[in-house]
Amino acid sequence: MANEDIGKLVIITTLIFLIAPAFLLLYIFIYNRRKKKHMEEKEQLKLIFEAELIKTQMEIQEQTMQTVGVELHDNIGQLLSLTSLTLNSIELENVDKAQQKIDAAIELNLKSIKEMRLLGKLLHGEQLVKLGLEEAIRNEIAWIEKSGKFTVVYDIDGERPAENNADKDLILFRIMQEIFNNIIKHSRAKEIDIRLAYRADSISFQIIDDGDGFDIHTLTDAQKGMGLKNIQKRAEIVGGEVFIQSQPGQGTCIEIIIPYP
Repeated sequence: MANEDIGKLVIITTLIFLIAPAFLLLYIFIYNRRKKKHMEEKEQLKLIFEAELIKTQMEIQEQTMQTVGVELHDNIGQLLSLTSLTLNSIELENVDKAQQKIDAAIELNLKSIKEMRLLGKLLHGEQLVKLGLEEAIRNEIAWIEKSGKFTVVYDIDGERPAENNADKDLILFRIMQEIFNNIIKHSRAKEIDIRLAYRADSISFQIIDDGDGFDIHTLTDAQKGMGLKNIQKRAEIVGGEVFIQSQPGQGTCIEIIIPYP
């Protein structure tokens, strides 16, 4: 009887020694497969992020050129035309009136120079973002206020990290432009409140307008296509979240929170 027990014990021990390596090999195989899949997914996410970053840069450049074209035609072009007309209408025989027109032409010329300097900053949009997201936002607000249709309040809360993240700044800047475009085109707002808040490990960007508002739950796909999908997509790419609060007739609040830097 004892021999049978010993035999069984030997068989069980042998099986354990045979099966254990098999389980170990299977574990190693599954681990390596998951590791490979994780690396592939990580590389895919990197490629998606880089592609989105390039797309964002191109969109900023495209919007910049559109703004420059409109400003050159509608604003600076008009100022220069008025300067030319003023100078051509000067009558040297009447010294007082001639001096008044010369002064007016000088003022118009100074306005043209000021507008050209603003355009120069706009043409260096990416460099502006590199100087700091705060400055880039401030520059964008200046263009919105030029229309005279909006009152903009801009607040900064917390201290900017010693190290910034240029890629995230660029994407957040583009999200901001997308929101501004929606406000200008669709909201019929008069006041815009902007708040940039730095936290220990994240950054929050909030825009509130007093426009028409909308019901987020009843938006069609076509209506969601008004930049909202792009905002959501870009925030997710940098690990962020988007929170939208809006009601018809009560304006809209959009907040983006992303890990930072």
